[in-house]
Amino acid sequence: MTTELLKLFFTFLRIGLFTIGGGYAMIPLIEKYVVERNCWLSKEEFVDLLAVAQSAPGVFAVNMSIFIGYKLRRLRGAVAASLGCVAPSVIIILLIAMFFNGFRENEIVNNVFKGLRPAVVALIAAPVFSLAKSARIGWTNVWIPLLSALLIVAMGLSPVYIIMLAVVGGIVWGRVKGGAR
Repeated sequence: MTTELLKLFFTFLRIGLFTIGGGYAMIPLIEKYVVERNCWLSKEEFVDLLAVAQSAPGVFAVNMSIFIGYKLRRLRGAVAASLGCVAPSVIIILLIAMFFNGFRENEIVNNVFKGLRPAVVALIAAPVFSLAKSARIGWTNVWIPLLSALLIVAMGLSPVYIIMLAVVGGIVWGRVKGGAR
């Protein structure tokens, strides 16, 4: 295994090990290591990759690791990065499964998880504002994500329809704006 593959594996192992809250909570840490420290992606590439990883089937964080690994070292990079990303979760889940019955009714464990909930919400909310700047969401177009969220939550519209509408809208907007030049 080459040095770059090991670096990919251990970078995503660190991300997977020290992030609580799932894929979206990993965004700031992935950005820190992939964009800022290792310069594997530009900020713009990272934002584009977020959209692709979110729309692809599967676990968001694993999708990110696969796409980044593939960009750097093709198939071997994708395998190294994804294994690094999932290894901590797999090991922790196996350990929990082995001892689950002993923890099921433990009041301390239940309180720890209740206490982690607000922190996880903050970890997910923080990159939203950072990514909104990178995606050029401002006062003129903030209505798009707000309306999308409202249609999904209040009206029960499937996110698939929102995505399809966004694709069509993006194509139309690109042609109108491109034709204006």
